[in-house]
Amino acid sequence: MSAFLLSEDSQHTAKRDAMRLLCLLALLVASLQCHGLLLPLTNTLSSLSPTSGTSVHHLIRASSLRSAARHRRHHRPHPHGHRQLSLPLAPGSDYTLSLSVGPLSAASPVTLFLDTGSDLVWFPCAPFICMLCEGEPTPGNTSHPLPPPTDSRRVPCASPLCSYAHSSASPADLCAAAECPLDDIETGSCAASHACPPLYYAYGDGSLVAHLRRGRVALAASLAVENFTFGCAHTTLGEPVGVAGFGRGPLSLPAQLAPALSGSFSYCLVAHSFRADRLVQPSPLILGRSPDDTAGETDFVYTPLLHNPKHPYYYSVALKAVSVGRTRIQARPELGYVDRAGSGGMVVDSGTTFTTLPKETHARVSQEFGRAMATARFERAEAAEDQTGLSPCYYYASSPSSDRDVPPLALHFGGNTTVVLPRGNYFMGFKSEEGRSVGCLMLMSGWDDDGSGGPAGTLGNFQQQGFEVVYDVDAGRVGFARRRCADLWDSLSRRWHG
Repeated sequence: MSAFLLSEDSQHTAKRDAMRLLCLLALLVASLQCHGLLLPLTNTLSSLSPTSGTSVHHLIRASSLRSAARHRRHHRPHPHGHRQLSLPLAPGSDYTLSLSVGPLSAASPVTLFLDTGSDLVWFPCAPFICMLCEGEPTPGNTSHPLPPPTDSRRVPCASPLCSYAHSSASPADLCAAAECPLDDIETGSCAASHACPPLYYAYGDGSLVAHLRRGRVALAASLAVENFTFGCAHTTLGEPVGVAGFGRGPLSLPAQLAPALSGSFSYCLVAHSFRADRLVQPSPLILGRSPDDTAGETDFVYTPLLHNPKHPYYYSVALKAVSVGRTRIQARPELGYVDRAGSGGMVVDSGTTFTTLPKETHARVSQEFGRAMATARFERAEAAEDQTGLSPCYYYASSPSSDRDVPPLALHFGGNTTVVLPRGNYFMGFKSEEGRSVGCLMLMSGWDDDGSGGPAGTLGNFQQQGFEVVYDVDAGRVGFARRRCADLWDSLSRRWHG
């Protein structure tokens, strides 16, 4: 009897200790889910020298060219094979984050562009050749590419990640000419000793060839992933800087983090108006952001994510209409859904500067915007349109009275969600080439459905400024909330880092 009681006491003690351990783990996980991991994003404009001589309208022009190229990249090549590439590229509105690669004793920092429109994490590896990169911006320590990290190894040919990377790549993939062809990868018959063939990856403004490797990648002192899969690029076209893909695929940065951090993330882009002096504070990137941890902050409004069977890594949403003043303009139908071929919808893309709409929708928005501006007696500035690639433009000197005459603009998404844009997100004053004050509608025209496939529109980072944008992957939605992003960085830094 006494032996039984002793065993029962031991069981109670073990259960109590186990419950305490579970409670402690629950508290730690809850804290991680609530608070996430805060990282700084740096806009490439902040690295421009005041003496560089790069004017605002030149920066806008470069960004409009890159936005058009990015939108073209989302589509298959034109049937006639024509593909325009805007190289070399000038600095634009891009956001970078820093991480380190390699063993803890010899970790090296790398700076990567944040891109929610792609799903591969890659950086230049020595020996490194970048073609058509003369004069391109190289934020961070990219002048001397790193050798492949000493603790990293090639991803095997039989790895599911190798199969995924090659099956979602261009038909021009070098895998077709490798010893381990795509058919063998997909059927699992390739030898385990074979390494994954080189991967060809294309953007609208460049491309690269990389080997998939696994190794240690650290985002901060408190977070390191030992078997992180990344691309080690030895040859690129117009891409001197690496990219951190934040898309929905298994190779993306969020997907390779701990579950508490991979389910959602958000960022809040500090408004800059293409002026480096406005980028004093970094833009906060929050991994593992819980929408419930928003005490004292504006509530999010959410729109559902659309499934894209052809491009599953896109964050596609439905754009239903655009309001200019009191006029609601219905968007083209293809902006509201994604078909079986992966065509349609609007991609939320941090790597594109300006929002792109189908040609017809953009024309109707521009026409209504122009009508309101003409009623307010703004004079058209056609020379600025030629200089920037944006339209329509008007001579405009910012003042309380003239600001009130610019019509408000709102985007209406699926799920009965409306996002009212701050005026500076769609109409921004600057000095034109001839020195006059002008302003342009900061939206771009794409093209209507021509059978080429791909998203119908792109929501660019310029229109996302001053919002916290949360990608709630677990719940299948994207949320928007107006924020003072610099203040958000300060408050989260104090709250989480003391």
